[in-house]
Amino acid sequence: MIRLMSCFLLSFLLLACSNESKVVSELESKIKNGDIIFQSTDSRQCEAVKLATHSEYSHVGIIFEDEGEWMVYEAVQPVKKTPINDWIQHGEEGHYVIKRLKDAKKLLTQAVLQEMQAIGEDNIGKNYDIYFSWSDDEIYCSELVWKIYDAAAGIHIGELKHLIDFDLSSEIVRTIMAERYGTSIPLAEKVIAPSGLFDSEKLVLVDQQ
Repeated sequence: MIRLMSCFLLSFLLLACSNESKVVSELESKIKNGDIIFQSTDSRQCEAVKLATHSEYSHVGIIFEDEGEWMVYEAVQPVKKTPINDWIQHGEEGHYVIKRLKDAKKLLTQAVLQEMQAIGEDNIGKNYDIYFSWSDDEIYCSELVWKIYDAAAGIHIGELKHLIDFDLSSEIVRTIMAERYGTSIPLAEKVIAPSGLFDSEKLVLVDQQ
């Protein structure tokens, strides 16, 4: 009986791994360097971001192939690159959306893509910017993606706003802002939210789950 159960468990695990590999393989056949991937994660800050931006997406990264493996360059603490399957699993229920620049084949030449990835590499190890400032000393997720496209390709993905332009009325948003800024909230600070990238007319849908 024990041997039978062990065989069943082993078969189940092998099937699960096989199905996961198939999903990853299918995804990798669709993505390209420079694609932008969105998700929502479970945290107080992510909930506040969703409320302030009226969007279900609170985190974003940019995809590049690195030594034969697809990685998501993301600004967390610290900025790092994460295997794409691991990145997807960190999101709520494994949900994600991948978008691509319109006319990417023409605009994102090999030289541009190499520069974009180099900028991503240069940011690895930086601290995550909990204050959402526009300086380059620390950086947050959507700022990383926006600045990579801006610096390497001269393309602005999404509309820059100011902190005051977002919905700051919910209790969780007010609480987090008070914790971080006290009474000196920088309402005029330039900000690019994940929703700003997601809603950009310069992007087209590639894949979603």
